[in-house]
Amino acid sequence: MKHIFYALFAVVTLVALPASACAGFMDTLTQGIEKFRGTGSGLDDSTIVKGLKEALATGTARAVKSVSQRDGYFGNEAIKILVPEKLRTATSLLGRFGFQQQVDDLELRMNRAAEKAAPMATDYFVSALKQMTFDDARQILNGGNTAATEYFRSKTGDKIFAAFKPVVTSNMQDVGVANSYGLVLKKLQAVPFGSAAVESLDLDSYVTGKAVDGLFTMLGEEEKKIRTDPAARGTELLRKVFGK
Repeated sequence: MKHIFYALFAVVTLVALPASACAGFMDTLTQGIEKFRGTGSGLDDSTIVKGLKEALATGTARAVKSVSQRDGYFGNEAIKILVPEKLRTATSLLGRFGFQQQVDDLELRMNRAAEKAAPMATDYFVSALKQMTFDDARQILNGGNTAATEYFRSKTGDKIFAAFKPVVTSNMQDVGVANSYGLVLKKLQAVPFGSAAVESLDLDSYVTGKAVDGLFTMLGEEEKKIRTDPAARGTELLRKVFGK
């Protein structure tokens, strides 16, 4: 029984990690498992899982920190936040008329705002782990390749959006997104048919939504690798756990 839950919570927490943070997290995971294995058979499964969750919370925090670093979004093509789709035709016109720098600056600043909001996710992932029941764990273990990601999104997605939104809004102002956006819109007025392409858009909500989507995209990709690719399991311990 304990062996099953060692494997389970390794899967659950590893899907909450961007690939760039897995290496540092492996040490935390291994230490946590060995520590609680080493205490002997006197501990029940609930106590062991509680202890593991404390170690996993540390690993999750390190992972979110990596996404929060400079270029955590902007430098990752899988989650980079682009100009809103409804503006792309119009902004492509800007590039043709010599205003591509303004468009690029807008994209950079949107991603910077997302990177500053990203640390807010840590507490919500930790909370979801603490609230996870054994039934939840069984469903995730027996589910599809993104079952854990879907669990995390169902439990934390709306909360993370609500937490990200004011941080994104504040940082959009701090990094000058409003000015960049206003400049882009102004330039569009000077481009043939540009003004007709511009629609009312809540840019703060757009960036927040894309920041959350990018986060869960990373979770899903990492979960798939851990579930299906033996090479992605890293340590001998994880190969033993997931190989059975």
